Amino acid sequence: MQNDFIELIKPIPKIHSNRCKTVSFLLKVFLQYTTVLAGLISLYLYDFFIALLTVVLAFIVMGIVRSKLRNSVIPFTQREYQYSDKAIADWYTAKELCYETTQSFNETP
Repeated sequence: MQNDFIELIKPIPKIHSNRCKTVSFLLKVFLQYTTVLAGLISLYLYDFFIALLTVVLAFIVMGIVRSKLRNSVIPFTQREYQYSDKAIADWYTAKELCYETTQSFNETP
């Protein structure tokens, strides 16, 4: 008899309080638009080549930040799946910032 079981993936946690929803939204906006905003600010302050280098550097830095957030909260068995910025923000907010409100929803006895 074979004992190979496929574990079901845990769903993205639901956030219930308005404070936690706001934090999740701000984190999502930060992850999505920081690269573009850094490029536009450097284009306004400096020239095109500095702005291009700033966009490349911001893209690399935001990729590192996104992967650190993702790997710190998503369960190890689910790291092979692709997650959007909203999903990463929801996971991080539910697990790290608003843990006391979602503890009963995520843990099963």
